[in-house]
Amino acid sequence: MNLKLTRRQVLTGAALTASGLTAGSRFSALANVTIGTKETTHTAKDTLVVLFLRGGADGLNIVAPYGDDNYYRLRPTLALPRPNDKTAPSAARALDLNGFFGLHPALAPLHNLYKEGMMTAVHAVGSGDNTLSHFEAMATMERGLGAQSGSASGWLARHLQTSAGGFEMPLRAVAFADTLPDTLRGATTAVTLTSLADYRLVAPAGVAGQPPLPDRSQALTQSLQQMYQATSSQKETSTLDPYQLPMPLEQVGRETLSAITAIQRLDPAHYHPESGAAYPNAPMGEGFKQTACLIKGEVGMEVAFLEMLGWDTHITQGRETGYQARLLGELAQSLAAFTKDLGKRMQHVTVVVMTEFGRRAYENYSLGTDHGRGSCLFLLGGGIVGGKVYGEFPGLAKDKLENERDLRVTTDYRDILAEVLVKRIKNPHIAEIFPEHTAKFRGVVREG
Repeated sequence: MNLKLTRRQVLTGAALTASGLTAGSRFSALANVTIGTKETTHTAKDTLVVLFLRGGADGLNIVAPYGDDNYYRLRPTLALPRPNDKTAPSAARALDLNGFFGLHPALAPLHNLYKEGMMTAVHAVGSGDNTLSHFEAMATMERGLGAQSGSASGWLARHLQTSAGGFEMPLRAVAFADTLPDTLRGATTAVTLTSLADYRLVAPAGVAGQPPLPDRSQALTQSLQQMYQATSSQKETSTLDPYQLPMPLEQVGRETLSAITAIQRLDPAHYHPESGAAYPNAPMGEGFKQTACLIKGEVGMEVAFLEMLGWDTHITQGRETGYQARLLGELAQSLAAFTKDLGKRMQHVTVVVMTEFGRRAYENYSLGTDHGRGSCLFLLGGGIVGGKVYGEFPGLAKDKLENERDLRVTTDYRDILAEVLVKRIKNPHIAEIFPEHTAKFRGVVREG
């Protein structure tokens, strides 16, 4: 059957059904189903990739302070053996970073990146939120605040708003998540995806109780393209057409279809990583593989947001093996594959791995750790001043702990994010992105 749709049917049907584009895009219904007539791509000079570890990742076992004897006193079963501890299996020992800190052995795929200067960690980092509530701490950090009260928009959204120039590309900000994360709240063109395959045109499904409609997606696409061609040729007409698209909406439509066309050109279902990179067959691996696909496709993505759940390790956390080690293994394999896949492109990519808070300095009776304060933050990329651990580590002696139980926060997480935004992403509007905070740069990245 050769289906043809009139211009009026395209506009009214698409707008009323709001079914033109799947994947949680934040455009209006009309914008969701419109497509441009020519390919347009925009390459951002720097791409920021933010990974949020939800649940409060245990920074004391991810980047272990093996040089502090109190670490072993407080964690008799969970503490990682020192790198030179010959009484422990080599696979269980911390991987030395600087003679005081050691990387969890499950993060071994990242150890060479650290030694090559493409990765670093910041320890005793966190926010001013001391509720130890996942909800409150995540909301505080994703909104770029010091504590609970303040702007309702996310810090990434404010970054996008303050650095916008002219028309915003439809794929400027992409979140691989089920719902729009708080960090992008207020970014009107942020797109939420679970898979790149979801970003496509879909024709109306029909009415319940009636025979299903044939697939009209291709006809819808063709009709929209023809409509835009006709609209372009009628710009000078004085006749008022109630179904003619307003100019701003037409522009959004053209760019939206350009993004869809670009993703189709990339063919994400058959994406082949470069340089022998092997992503783990897991959600984190898939997320970073699709992020790499978008970066290499040059579709105008400036910000990518990913999340990884499950870091609330109250029970049987494990040491070099077990629950936390499995999470760290998936994380490390995903990041290592991403770096290898992008190759030289990593010179213009900065990855930030952060979490809402850390764990208690001491282990609990369930062989796990409870909610704490300070944790660690990772940075990866070509612009990283790596090969060292940043931050002022306050120590784990009883009189050095916060409330005699938690690693004190000595580095505000906003200092690190602000430095990345200014030096690598070239956005100087830090006072608007992080209100009521004066950032202190730590030298973690170079000027891009």
